[in-house]
Amino acid sequence: MTSTSPAPRSVPGRATDPVRLLRSWTPGRGSWLSGPGGSLLTRGVLTRPASADADAVARCLREVEAGRPSSAGPALAVGALPFDPAAPAHLVVPEHVERAAPLGNVLVAEPTGAPVTGTTRSVPAPERYEALVAEALARMASGDLQKVVLSRVLEVVADAPVDPVRMVRELAHRDPRSHLFAVDLPADRAGTPRTLLGASPELLVARDGAEVVANPLAGSAARSPDPAEDRRRADALLASVKDHHEHALVVADVAERLRPLVDGLEVPATPSLVATPTLWHLSTTLRGRVTDPAVSSLHLAQALHPTPAVCGVPRDAAHAAITEIEPFDRGFYTGTVGWTDAHGDGEWVMALRCGEVQGDRVRLWAGAGIVPASCPADELAETAVKLRTLLDALGLDEA
Repeated sequence: MTSTSPAPRSVPGRATDPVRLLRSWTPGRGSWLSGPGGSLLTRGVLTRPASADADAVARCLREVEAGRPSSAGPALAVGALPFDPAAPAHLVVPEHVERAAPLGNVLVAEPTGAPVTGTTRSVPAPERYEALVAEALARMASGDLQKVVLSRVLEVVADAPVDPVRMVRELAHRDPRSHLFAVDLPADRAGTPRTLLGASPELLVARDGAEVVANPLAGSAARSPDPAEDRRRADALLASVKDHHEHALVVADVAERLRPLVDGLEVPATPSLVATPTLWHLSTTLRGRVTDPAVSSLHLAQALHPTPAVCGVPRDAAHAAITEIEPFDRGFYTGTVGWTDAHGDGEWVMALRCGEVQGDRVRLWAGAGIVPASCPADELAETAVKLRTLLDALGLDEA
């Protein structure tokens, strides 16, 4: 069975043209999000929650709502949570929010402008990444670690400031049905805007009324431009014992963490296939209903994050291994990006296929799930395919 995404959620205010919303986004002035459930553009900062704790965010939103007319619609908080739950998050309550339908199959005009030129550096170097995968495999053979996700970063120093607007529009042109995002991050001391942007294939969790949907992905295969070969790769992924094992670890963990918070959790027995322009993924869509109306989408996101799709199994052992093995701080990569409103509704997606843009510097990330059957060369190749999404948006070849 092949699918592209969970069913769209209802989003108020869908009359606005989603392409206009995309073209209205300006770095440093707000955030833009788009997915199967709709598009959202924010401007300005009304206030900031005292902390990213879901209860504190809910209190902040209630206070904002108490001071304005109900016709203004539910207040919401938008932003990003980092990979490490103990690290500082970035959430704001915007001054202005505008919503629209999803981009869906809308053809977004390809942006004009020359490709980025400059230098790139992989951290770690490709051969070193393979050695780190081998180290992770050795840890699995001698301990209780069952899966760990190891990533690498491609650092780009461009010959001129990089335009995040062009990158976002390029991503939207290439895959308008994915979970697209461009989120302001705190600027540096000089005031240079910093943007986290990407085209993620993975919904962490969404809440619409009482309905809850999570869509973990794990296990992947590169697409092929040849239709017959592309189908063969998809079928091979669907039959892969190694990839099914990796996927099952993720689904089991997500289900275990959702069950205390939702009723009637539906967990399909087998995964389906979901396609992006560069990769096939194994996908499972879980559905349920919140048992307590006070459990917001942010509560659900924080209960799930970080899932084994970006961390590993067991969570604590995998997190420790990542901290010890990876030679950099992930920051917001493999964190989660999204929004929650005063009613508890909201949507959070994994910060995957993403990059951070600041001036003439861009950092691009990609990772691979390592299980005992993994091969270091294959995992390196997987990260190269995943980097293509953002490299194509920049017009760069190296991965």
